[in-house]
Amino acid sequence: MTVAGIETFYREAGRQDAPVLLLPHGYPCSSYEFRNLLPRLADRWRLIAPDFPGSGYSGTPNDFDYGFDGYAAWLDAFIGAVNIDRFALYLHDFGSPIGARLAIRDPRRIVALIIQNGDIPYEDALGPKYADIEATWTLPRAEMRQALAEAISEETFKEEFLNDLPPPLASTIPPDLWKLHWSLTTPRRKEVAIDLIAGLKENRAWFPQHRRYLRENRPPTLIVWGPNDHYMPEKSARAYLRDLPDAELHLLGGGHWLLETHLDEVTALMRDFLGRVHAA
Repeated sequence: MTVAGIETFYREAGRQDAPVLLLPHGYPCSSYEFRNLLPRLADRWRLIAPDFPGSGYSGTPNDFDYGFDGYAAWLDAFIGAVNIDRFALYLHDFGSPIGARLAIRDPRRIVALIIQNGDIPYEDALGPKYADIEATWTLPRAEMRQALAEAISEETFKEEFLNDLPPPLASTIPPDLWKLHWSLTTPRRKEVAIDLIAGLKENRAWFPQHRRYLRENRPPTLIVWGPNDHYMPEKSARAYLRDLPDAELHLLGGGHWLLETHLDEVTALMRDFLGRVHAA
């Protein structure tokens, strides 16, 4: 479909009249990360997973704001295009600050949150790998962008998907993840990725607003987390409990991409949680 003038690819499963679960993806991925989850829950829920502009099979316009605010505005247009009003929201990786901005726009739309290794709004609970990104922030802007550009390659895509997994779990991550997404990374999309990663510096100023939304609205929340994550280890998951003390926290044995390594466990937890939320 066309959303805000942009050719948009999305995956959908489930009945049109079923309760909705919205699935914004992370980096450097696309809606492909939800390909195995959709059929697991489609008997009771309508699941919708779009490819963001500049990602997956969606278009890459030159005049789009490739930052967290721009993506949130586009996601707002997308939910209007697919005609959904209230929904549970899955927050993973960069989908977390984007989805949270969407929630802040109209908190009444959010039935519940499912947070899975999402980019957290807690500076003191970030993992060690974030230090590599923060180190570029002291550079002049041109040098920062050059350093980020050098870090965007097929090999670093592979590292993003394997992250901190021990060998037995790493062997369950299909190479399709980095091969597919690297094959779709054009020179223009590389610039998009630089913009997005560079925007993490400005995103820090937005952390208090994210925390305030959680604290003041207290949406029913399920936290499913893979602690083998250089960016967001166990302490990152526990940090959410500061503002969501009633959240359900489950630490599984995997890492950043639990839907690849622990799909059965995550699906069972989501099915139980969503069943209770929608029954309430």
